[in-house]
Amino acid sequence: MPRTVLCVVGARPNFMKMAPLLAAMRRRPDRLAPLLVHTGQHYDAAMSDVFFDQLGMPKPDIHLGIGPGSHATQTAGIMVAMERVVADTAPQLLLVVGDVNSTIAAAVVAAKAGIPLAHVEAGLRSFDRRMPEEVNRIVTDALASYLFVTEESGVVNLQHEGVDASRIFLVGNVMIDTLDSLLPTIRERHKAAELGLSAGEYGVVTLHRPSNVDDAEMLARWVGALEVMARRLPLVFPAHPRTAARLAAEGLADRLSAAGVQIVEPQPYVEFISLVADARVVLTDSGGIQEETTVLGTPCLTLRESTERPATVTLGTNRLVGTDPSDAVQALEEALATAPLKPPPPPFWDGHAAERIVEILDGREWTALGTPA
Repeated sequence: MPRTVLCVVGARPNFMKMAPLLAAMRRRPDRLAPLLVHTGQHYDAAMSDVFFDQLGMPKPDIHLGIGPGSHATQTAGIMVAMERVVADTAPQLLLVVGDVNSTIAAAVVAAKAGIPLAHVEAGLRSFDRRMPEEVNRIVTDALASYLFVTEESGVVNLQHEGVDASRIFLVGNVMIDTLDSLLPTIRERHKAAELGLSAGEYGVVTLHRPSNVDDAEMLARWVGALEVMARRLPLVFPAHPRTAARLAAEGLADRLSAAGVQIVEPQPYVEFISLVADARVVLTDSGGIQEETTVLGTPCLTLRESTERPATVTLGTNRLVGTDPSDAVQALEEALATAPLKPPPPPFWDGHAAERIVEILDGREWTALGTPA
């Protein structure tokens, strides 16, 4: 009889990571029975449907409908709902991806229930605990029996934290699995042309970190920097809902539009990656985009003081600019004066990470961390 794996997602970055894992598990129907739980942490009916369709994901078996809220209320709500799901489904393994609130909430529920936990994208560290995601990563990794790591820095980080080597597996990057499988479709999409932009002659901007957008003065400084950059290079700005709300509240959206920055709604996966693939440069404070640009060969300027994905910096495809907008203006000039790099990707970023993870899991008797021998 196949063993039940409860697979938890809550936000868009989770979808891209979970899709290849579900596909790999469903190729073993006599051994593994995945159940997909969507917590509803980030949920927009139209956008979620498009994402699931593009990624070839089945509709969630269970939708918790938690919705937005503070970190505490959202995490607590997910935990209460997940406790019921675990009791009803009695899974043999709970699998989480990434570092969002849904990840840590499901991990704590699994640990309390004595259910083995697998964490995909384990070991990443920014060493900045002001980032909620960093706290989520540390706690989830501390509770997981099986830690699947995307890059070598993750192995080192976990070893420094005292994690037993038998729990750590360097398997590659499942998000690159998704990118690799959809790349022909992405290359044919040409979303930039729909926006009146020419391939290689525009930049993509994403901003959503609280340190960049929640403070009105800092957000205004970023808008000023983008106005300067837009005189150098056309910019398209798929605005996160939080960022869009802040721009509107501060009266800054009109300034960007007047400067020629195209503010658009968040894009489905294929459309967004099409924009990134055809861009001359990307300016972002996101995590996953640093990895996607590395594989696509699009120069990335990361608007943060630290990154949990140092392999992208080591390869030279990604540059940590910091959070001073004036530094970003200068970094853009330097990026435009330099030919883009296309080095080989990190080890195991080959489109087969999910297969490796499922092979490892399927070959083991699952045991919760701390279970007596």
